[in-house]
Amino acid sequence: MAVIADNCPNIKVTVLDLSAQQIAGWNSEELPIYEPGLDEVVVRTRNKNLFFSTDVDGVVEDSDIIFISVNTPTKLAGIGAGRAANIKNCELAARNIAKVATRGKIVVEKSTVPVRTAQAVATVLANNDKGLKFQVLSNPEFLAEGTAIDDLQNPGRVLIGGMQNADGLAAIETLVSVYEHWVPRDRILTTNLWSSEVSKLVANAFLAQRVSSINSISALCEATDADVYEVQRALSYDARIGPKFLNASVGFGGSCFQKDIMNLVYICESLGLQECADYWHQVIKMNEYQKKRFSKNMVSRMFNTVSFKKICVLGFAFKKDTGDTREAASAFVCRDLLEEQAYIHVYDPKVTRKQMLSEMDYTLHVNNETIPKLDEHLITSPDPYSACEGSHAIAVLTEWDEFKTYDYKKIYDSMSKPAFVFDGRNILDHAALREIGFEVYCIGKPTSKHF
Repeated sequence: MAVIADNCPNIKVTVLDLSAQQIAGWNSEELPIYEPGLDEVVVRTRNKNLFFSTDVDGVVEDSDIIFISVNTPTKLAGIGAGRAANIKNCELAARNIAKVATRGKIVVEKSTVPVRTAQAVATVLANNDKGLKFQVLSNPEFLAEGTAIDDLQNPGRVLIGGMQNADGLAAIETLVSVYEHWVPRDRILTTNLWSSEVSKLVANAFLAQRVSSINSISALCEATDADVYEVQRALSYDARIGPKFLNASVGFGGSCFQKDIMNLVYICESLGLQECADYWHQVIKMNEYQKKRFSKNMVSRMFNTVSFKKICVLGFAFKKDTGDTREAASAFVCRDLLEEQAYIHVYDPKVTRKQMLSEMDYTLHVNNETIPKLDEHLITSPDPYSACEGSHAIAVLTEWDEFKTYDYKKIYDSMSKPAFVFDGRNILDHAALREIGFEVYCIGKPTSKHF
């Protein structure tokens, strides 16, 4: 919404939330989330044509276009638990719009939702008691955390789906006219509602599939002394494949990939497409295998025990340039090491201890009840050097650029020997680390001494 306000100074944009604390954060000097470039956009537009408010009813009534941008988490219980998306918040938003509105409006799905959710939203809106007519559009977001502002300012495409009748096509063109302020018309794609909803799920599924594919090959490379980077480079020169999303790693995380694939799996199963469901479920299984494989490798390389050993974890966010920890691979690795009774010292430049513990508890049920003396075994370090001091091993689990700039000779001298480095993102200079004296293990790289 901030980017729309930034590019459309003649359009008033108001962001709504029921949480007064969240809105206070967006109206403060310290925004609730970290995203490169976001602060500058908000500062340029806030209280000019960008506003943050808790006056849900008043703003809904005043608006011509309403974006539903609510959370759609995976269901934790009931039918489809662990796979189906919970669209309760979408329905509640639609019911409130129908209750408050005194004139017809364009309602836009921005949240990632299961296919045919727009039909549910449209049905709720149509059952208003004032005879109002609404048009429902699908306008999914294709952005990546860490590069979100650039992705929005220079999108590869904007996708808008709507009903293919006169009113629906008119609503589509209204939203097109907003994006045309800064997006070339040939990059604004229009489809029917269902194609738009499916496209978002499939886009994330295809990206995750590439990550799991190269990670599966990383295991093969380690078993054969091939180098996954050289394999990736050979693949990337094939124009049919290209270089994107082919970096082997400890595994993907974030709020979208796993949730959207499991949603896709559930939809396929619900429609009797079991073979399709099994195919996409394998992407998740491979990701789980990769995270577990990394943890097992750490234990086996460290003489089959990490009990009561200090291990430094560099990075807890699911990727660099964000403070988002949802479904982070680091959380799974930390869980595995905690079960082995290791002492883990975590350093991440943007993740707070509160965030880390919240993610461990919510996703993995790791808390003081399930892990005795958790606060003694899972430490948040204020800087990387104290996190490394006295440790037996370093695990690099987020690809923060600053991790490549540290004085690893100083770090080596402060560690227990032998000193191990497990590079889960393949970002460090492994030859230089071995020259210092580290035992270095990477994803999909040869480990033979003559290499």
